[in-house]
Amino acid sequence: MNLAVAIVLCLVALLAGAGIAGMVSYRKGIAAGVEQRKQQAEAAIGSAEKEAGRILEDAQREADAKKKNALVEAKDEIYKLRSEAEKEIKDRRSEVGRQERRVQQKEESLDKKTDNLERKEESLKRKIQTAEQRLAEAEEVKASQMQELERISELTREQAKEYILQSLEDELTHEKALRLSSYEQQLKDECEDKARSYISLAIAKCAADQVSESAVSVVTLPNDEMKGRIIGREGRNIRALETLTGVDIIIDDTPDAIALSCFDHVRREVARIALEKLINDGRIHPTKIEEMVEKAKREVEHRIRQEGERAVLETNVHGLNNELVKLLGRLYYRTSYRQNVLAHSIEVAKLAGVMAAEMGVDANLARRAGLLHDIGKALTAEIEGSHVQIGVDVCRKYNENADVIHAIEAHHNDVEPRTAVACIVQAADAISAARPGARSENYENYIKRLQKLESICSSYEGVEKCYALQAGREIRVMVVPEIINDEKMVLVAHQIAKQIEAEMDYPGQVKVNLIRESRVVDYAK
Repeated sequence: MNLAVAIVLCLVALLAGAGIAGMVSYRKGIAAGVEQRKQQAEAAIGSAEKEAGRILEDAQREADAKKKNALVEAKDEIYKLRSEAEKEIKDRRSEVGRQERRVQQKEESLDKKTDNLERKEESLKRKIQTAEQRLAEAEEVKASQMQELERISELTREQAKEYILQSLEDELTHEKALRLSSYEQQLKDECEDKARSYISLAIAKCAADQVSESAVSVVTLPNDEMKGRIIGREGRNIRALETLTGVDIIIDDTPDAIALSCFDHVRREVARIALEKLINDGRIHPTKIEEMVEKAKREVEHRIRQEGERAVLETNVHGLNNELVKLLGRLYYRTSYRQNVLAHSIEVAKLAGVMAAEMGVDANLARRAGLLHDIGKALTAEIEGSHVQIGVDVCRKYNENADVIHAIEAHHNDVEPRTAVACIVQAADAISAARPGARSENYENYIKRLQKLESICSSYEGVEKCYALQAGREIRVMVVPEIINDEKMVLVAHQIAKQIEAEMDYPGQVKVNLIRESRVVDYAK
């Protein structure tokens, strides 16, 4: 149809053009040309109609083919969907059938359980009835027995109950006392073991040498002529030196040496330094002596500051007031029973730190309290009162920690210790002061105690040798096996222990260990 329309339009255009052209040029050939062109147009129209018919037929045939294909595909799809739907319905029916069978089985099982429960309920009812009957019979028997017991014991039920409860209470009280005693003893043993472990560990970690301080210093002279120059004309030099330093200068027949005697270590150290400077300078007269004594005092003050700082660094105690550091340095020139007080304070700080760390207490606080516990001894010559009270007042003045102040106050039991740090410092102070060699008097007593232990054991018949071990905490006794047998060993050990308890004073306890050994030796020849 579109082609025919196009042809018609073309013809119309051609006719219009031809008409215009014929009108212009050839008026006469209009009719012939129109006729000819009309024939041509009709032929073209006929050809176009045939072509259009052919195209329509092809399109119809193609449309029919596509329609048939679409119908086939639709039928295939419908068949496929129907098959799937039938399969799904079949699966659902089978699933529903299985569920119905399971429901039916459950119903049957429930029916059986219901029947069983009904039978059990009936059986339980019968048993309950039987039990109630027997309980009633038992109550009757119990009542009759109770009446008989009351008649025999001549006690009512309440009196018998009170008697039983009282007996039970007495028995429980006794049992509780025994258990408490056992637990208390066990706790004491464990505490003693732990205390020994902590103390031994602290001592092992702080094995410090101790040298007893002397109250006399010796100054070496280049020659004996220097003695006369030190004495001076009519003794003015030696008097000036003794007056300025407060030290006794002993000049005797000892060659090339003089002695300085004074219980104040600071004054003795000042005199020693001043005298050495005078000897090195060579000019010895009262004015020079006064100058050298002033220089020596400044050196001693500097040394005091250095010793205080050394003690702080060695014990790892920081944040101390500068005045407290100076007072610690002054302890370097103080002794207690010939034990250097600063060395003792450092040792106490280290011991307290180790024990506090083992016990889970603040080790820094324990070291601080141990270092400052004898700080009052630096001022005992200037302030009246005990070194404990002086130390407490000084630490309060410089705003020291309250626990440290309490530890200082309690380390000689002036007050009751209330904190673990105070108890640790007290124990560390006792360890440092009481260990062998720390103090001359205690060392002598220590030797005497060991000798006394060995002499007591040696006095028994049959004792061959004896040795005091572990600082006198154990005595090992070797006995002659021919004289003391196994049964007699127990008696001898008990007698030795009783005699030691009666005649000696000692810390802790002494273990008496008897050893008896028999050996037979022969030779094959």
